[in-house]
Amino acid sequence: MQNIDNRVFYSRLIHLALPIALQSLMLAAVAAGDALMLGRIAQEEMTAVSLASQIQFVQNMFLAAVTGAGAILGAQYWGKNDSETMKDLFNLILRFSGLISLLFFAACELFPDGLMHIFTHDEPLIVIGSDYLRIAGFSYLLTGISQCYLTMMKVSDHVLPSTLISSSAVLINILFNALLIFGLFGLPRMQARGAALATTLARVIEMVLCFAVSLRKSFLRPALSRFFRKQKGLGSDFARQCLPLLGGSLFWGVGFTSYTAIMGHMGADAAAANSVAAVIRDLICCLCNGIGSAAGIMVGNELGAGRLEMGKAYGIRLKNISYLIGFFSTALVLALTPLVVRLVILTDTARGYLTGMMIIMAVYMIGRCVNTVTINGVLDGGGDTVFDMYSLAVCMWGIAIPLALLGAFVFHWPVLAVYACTCLDEVGKIPWVMIRFRKYKWVQDLTR
Repeated sequence: MQNIDNRVFYSRLIHLALPIALQSLMLAAVAAGDALMLGRIAQEEMTAVSLASQIQFVQNMFLAAVTGAGAILGAQYWGKNDSETMKDLFNLILRFSGLISLLFFAACELFPDGLMHIFTHDEPLIVIGSDYLRIAGFSYLLTGISQCYLTMMKVSDHVLPSTLISSSAVLINILFNALLIFGLFGLPRMQARGAALATTLARVIEMVLCFAVSLRKSFLRPALSRFFRKQKGLGSDFARQCLPLLGGSLFWGVGFTSYTAIMGHMGADAAAANSVAAVIRDLICCLCNGIGSAAGIMVGNELGAGRLEMGKAYGIRLKNISYLIGFFSTALVLALTPLVVRLVILTDTARGYLTGMMIIMAVYMIGRCVNTVTINGVLDGGGDTVFDMYSLAVCMWGIAIPLALLGAFVFHWPVLAVYACTCLDEVGKIPWVMIRFRKYKWVQDLTR
């Protein structure tokens, strides 16, 4: 086994993971801000926005596949010091992300009522959510472009500027949320529509900042002179990484959206409690998201530079760290439960559901952290992207979702029993993940 220089390893891990974790935290803070602010107005407003936001969640799954494939190849080519291929890769992900964003924008503007009917039959929630989507749809148009810029910054040793841009946009979003949701300083009290407008304004500012920062000398920019030129070898490499990531993202994204839809059809109290629990889950997962992204970059850099044994040693160390992060996250969820239950205005029934969901989520966090770092970090960093799709097809779609559907609509199980079914997949697949990891198929150089 290759010896690891601990000082170099942990310095690199902290340098990458903390800014990415902060970026993830700030993004989750927007959803938390929406939930808390709208929760202070009415449970219906909070629940409708939470359900409507699932549209962007699905869009993000498509974008995650495109930018994820770009990050995998980008990390390896950056380790190889091939900046020209990096520019062509930038062009590639911009084309795909722009098309995806355009399609979701059109859907939100043309069919908002139909989109809301996917998640609920409650007419007041549909009306509120449709109004939200008509405004927020413009932000979906811009998200794909800015995400490409932020991804290329991360893999090219500019993770801090990427984090600062995202964090600034989030802070602006939260500020505008407060002003427009509550109608402060003489502004109209827009409630859910205010949250949508705040999100759109923040995305405009984020995209402008991405353009401005990328003009600096050491930053990567897309090669616009050959923007539409096809790079045959790079294109096939990109497809080889992107298609399994897209399959995995869709399995995971549509699966999570299905969980939300199932809970939404179990009543307003169940939907409200699940909305709050989802926000807390996303906040707590920020640390493992940061470690996972850092793992992909660190392992990818070593493998792309031809240092396969060092990349393997890094992957093993990062997999072990994921267990520590998992148990820490479990303790954090349990510690926060009393505060969260008291903080949001809910009915007594919804409050009881939320308490139970938080306890179930505490166990779920172990699996979520281990799988995020090991699968989405280490395995993906070495190009082993197919396993994530397989594991989701079996554990989520073959076990968790059918059980939740049967429990909710056939056997009429209690709300918490159905919620527990939606958390089965992450914990249940840990042994399978460890078997795949130890085959070391991910130890490979993907560059040409």
